Amino acid sequence: MSVTGNKMTGDPPDPMVYTRPPGLTDEVYDREGRMRGHWQYLLDSLQQLGSDSLRERQLKAERILRDDGATYTLASDSLNSRTWGLDPVPLLLESEEWSQIEAGLIERTELLNLLLQDIYGPRELLRCGILPPELIYSHQGFLRPCQGVQLPGEHQLILHSADMLRAADGSMVVIGDRTQTPSGAGYALENRTVMRRVFPSLFRDSHVHRLSLFFNTLRHTLNRLAPPGNLSNGDLPTVVILTPGAYSETYFEHTYLANYLGYPLVQGGDLTVRNGYVWMKSLDGLTRVDVILRRVDDNFCDPVELRSDSHLGVPGLLEVLRAGRVAVANPLGSGVLENPALLKYLPRISQYFLGHDLQLSSVPSYWCGEPDDLAYVLANLDKLVIKRCSRRSGEYGVFVSDLDARQKQELIARIKQHPHHFAAQDFLSPSLTPSWHDNSLTSRPSLLRSFTVAGQGAYAVMPGGLTRIGVDIDSRLIANQIGSLSKDTWVLASEPEKHLSLQPRPGDEPQPQLRQYTNLPSRMVENLFWMGRYGERADTAIRLLRTVFMQLNAAQRLPEDSERLLLRAVTEMTLTLPGFTSDDPKLYAHPEAELLSVICDSHRTGSVKSSLMAMLNCAEEVKELLSADIQRIINDIRDELNGLEGSVSRGMTSAPEESLDPLITALLALSGLYQDSMFRGLGWRFLQIGRRLEKAQQVATLLRTLLVPVHGDSDDGLALESALLTAEALNTYRRRYRAETNIVSGLGLLLVDRSNPRSLIYQLDKLRTDLAQLPKRSQGPEMPREQRLVLEVYSAVQLAEMRLLAGPDATAASRVALDTLLKLVQQRLNAVAVAISEDFFDHTGGPQQLVNTGWKSEL
Repeated sequence: MSVTGNKMTGDPPDPMVYTRPPGLTDEVYDREGRMRGHWQYLLDSLQQLGSDSLRERQLKAERILRDDGATYTLASDSLNSRTWGLDPVPLLLESEEWSQIEAGLIERTELLNLLLQDIYGPRELLRCGILPPELIYSHQGFLRPCQGVQLPGEHQLILHSADMLRAADGSMVVIGDRTQTPSGAGYALENRTVMRRVFPSLFRDSHVHRLSLFFNTLRHTLNRLAPPGNLSNGDLPTVVILTPGAYSETYFEHTYLANYLGYPLVQGGDLTVRNGYVWMKSLDGLTRVDVILRRVDDNFCDPVELRSDSHLGVPGLLEVLRAGRVAVANPLGSGVLENPALLKYLPRISQYFLGHDLQLSSVPSYWCGEPDDLAYVLANLDKLVIKRCSRRSGEYGVFVSDLDARQKQELIARIKQHPHHFAAQDFLSPSLTPSWHDNSLTSRPSLLRSFTVAGQGAYAVMPGGLTRIGVDIDSRLIANQIGSLSKDTWVLASEPEKHLSLQPRPGDEPQPQLRQYTNLPSRMVENLFWMGRYGERADTAIRLLRTVFMQLNAAQRLPEDSERLLLRAVTEMTLTLPGFTSDDPKLYAHPEAELLSVICDSHRTGSVKSSLMAMLNCAEEVKELLSADIQRIINDIRDELNGLEGSVSRGMTSAPEESLDPLITALLALSGLYQDSMFRGLGWRFLQIGRRLEKAQQVATLLRTLLVPVHGDSDDGLALESALLTAEALNTYRRRYRAETNIVSGLGLLLVDRSNPRSLIYQLDKLRTDLAQLPKRSQGPEMPREQRLVLEVYSAVQLAEMRLLAGPDATAASRVALDTLLKLVQQRLNAVAVAISEDFFDHTGGPQQLVNTGWKSEL
């Protein structure tokens, strides 16, 4: 294969031929410009595919990632989550080189494990003068309450990740360690899953090392961490993954790992400390927790002893840790190892503990807390990267050469004011690697993060890891937060890797059955309940708005009273008060702005967009329970919301209802998938209860708004037609009755017709069935109060006479009997929602500090 463009003829370079800028370190070419052998097959294969085919593979990868819900959240607004970026060209490492990197990573993790044990144990390194005390004690990650806390076994550091780049001499150099809550392993697994689907034959023929052994080791290690006193003979430990919640930037990874490992995903509010143990709160009561794999930063894990303003942790967790009744991985306090200034002292620490230098070197580093280092840093700022010793979210290393004179002086002033808060590192230019950009192979700087997990007796390393690349060829900063893409990392074996089976072989000891986690935290069922309610609330609002647009844009202009009736119904159904309930002639003369606000104003409670965003937020909280098909529809709804205001605004002068049709279709698809793609557990049951409860409420409100007032024959006919159209029952009504609209028959279809899946009695019937399947909260023989309330409503609707309900009162102004019945329905169903919330959803707070500690980040 030719590796350069045709310079002799002046032809444009082949977009499928990879060339590198001269003088820079490259993954494909050695220092003499020769292509490394292990890249040949991949680049040949890509060239045979051609640019069009590779573009199609890239689009396929993007679709898979989107359908999987693989996101990286950049802000607390769920609509701003972006799909995880994956470059279709993998990074390749040959097996021989990887063996050396792997040995160096294992050695480095062993050393960090010894360092962690020493910092929270005897502190020999401080006594011997190898580490300055200020380096440890001034660091935000050093937690004094964790002194003496020990995990079972020889390894305290369970997970470790290291960021590496290839230096100019070709060696791999570590530029940073992550030991608190190392992230990226789940994204690496997702990248691998996608690449195997996009390039199945190329992946198979390349003999790529598998990642499954790493995660199997993690699973077995977490099970072994359970305190022995917690378990009875034959019991398996209860392991949970603690997440900050759906607004965490890596929340997808938390849900992905929870599903892959088979552990419940919990938030701080799902756990409680009682009687000296940690418990998970679920519908079935309390389940004792043995091991917590945390994704919450150290300082937020216990508001009683650490940050008092934290709502992410478990109050009292440290006390249980000290008693040895729960294990947390990584242990609290391990964030102290992330101090970039520690890299300066690792060679000395290695000599002290291991008796030799580390195989995998670190980037030359300096700590400004030492006078000599401070003088060197201030004298050589333009060659250095300045980092805070305590990492802050959203902050990155400062490349001093990129600063102007004023910014440089401000940085110098900050360093001089708090020198022990800053470290510096020599700037090493990352090696370049092929990337698919703008339909051609181009060079991008790359950074590799690899992962280590404690195994039984030794550490195990993920083969490869997560590679990230810069957004431009001259990017100095490589980070997901600024839009860097990721790559799958292929460690190439010399021959096909043997398939590792988890099934026991003949003669092996029988393995205990894996525990089935059927208990759901009450937070999750509450989110499912409200996910159902918000979805149905939005569905009814959209259908009513569509009806209103169709009636207002009919061939014949509506009478003024009829128009006011429909517009007022919009406000009363969505509760976007005051809206059309105010007697404002200008508002009724030009209703477009108010209708647009009811649809698109996300800050207006009750609007379509507000309800759908609330539904999406609930869906994020229960992401691990939703099927891939449901996730796909959720993504479609999010996409529609992003462009909703533009599409509705463009259609306001002609047919605005058409811009709402895609949302109706998506919500219908979601409803169908609830029936076909979810297991019939308690979570599904609460989702259905929420949907039925909201549908019943919406039917009652719709009828009360449109049919209780009496306006005369023509207006009554329009009101009934609008109610039937909103409830998708108009065609059925016409087929059955074939006469002009009649309130009696219309009420029968919408209230008591069991063959109509949108009738009130149908919803109440399903609601009774679902409520009867819930666990009973009391031991007495009486019926639970929510079931009693629904039975009361069900009986009242079932016994109602349509002719009596359709009859107006003596003044012929309203239908009093109908109003009384519907008001009863609304009140009792509201009481049902309150009863469900009080009986099944947990709203109690745990212990908190009486005095705010004023815990602050470093200056």
